[in-house]
Amino acid sequence: MWDIIQKGGPMMYLIILSSILAFSVAIERLYHLNKARIDADKFMDGLTNILKRNKIIEAIELCNRTPGPIAHIIKAGILKHDRSKPEIKEAVEEAAQLEIPRLERHLPILATIAHIAPLLGLLGTVTGMIKAFQVIQAKALSMAPVNPGDLAGGIWESLLATVAGISVAIPTYVFYNYLVSQIDNLIYDMETNATDLVNLLSSRRDTYEV
Repeated sequence: MWDIIQKGGPMMYLIILSSILAFSVAIERLYHLNKARIDADKFMDGLTNILKRNKIIEAIELCNRTPGPIAHIIKAGILKHDRSKPEIKEAVEEAAQLEIPRLERHLPILATIAHIAPLLGLLGTVTGMIKAFQVIQAKALSMAPVNPGDLAGGIWESLLATVAGISVAIPTYVFYNYLVSQIDNLIYDMETNATDLVNLLSSRRDTYEV
């Protein structure tokens, strides 16, 4: 394995470093999203029953015990339960604006690696071909015949760098798209449940006013 890495030239080290970084980010994001994911329907059903009994403190405690961004933005709305509907909505939106960047943290790193890994491989291909042509030039100047073994080093570097770059880019791009889809689903759940909460709190307030 080490022999193959060496034959791939200096670009191989950058590609390997990129693959380690991509793997680390993917694992960290998967772990974070797994912690952020909850049974939103069950959570909202329990919260709705509590709020219908006007147990505001109990509802806030439920949010505190529940991990993830959904509970955080719901708590922000509950804390404004005695305010107008626009004020409740604004509080929820402000909380969501803080949570979404946390969900999307480090994703640009994956996107960048998915784009530059093939370019690093291409750069390795170019440097490998340069080495091969340098051998041809040196042989030509010395009037010595060129044989395939003389070119093997440059060709090895070219092919290995290309393969390594593409091999890193493909899974990184797949992981990136998977994480984006999971975050989009989570954001959709956040928006849906936040809307339900705003409507619930507004209807309670209107009932009390009547």
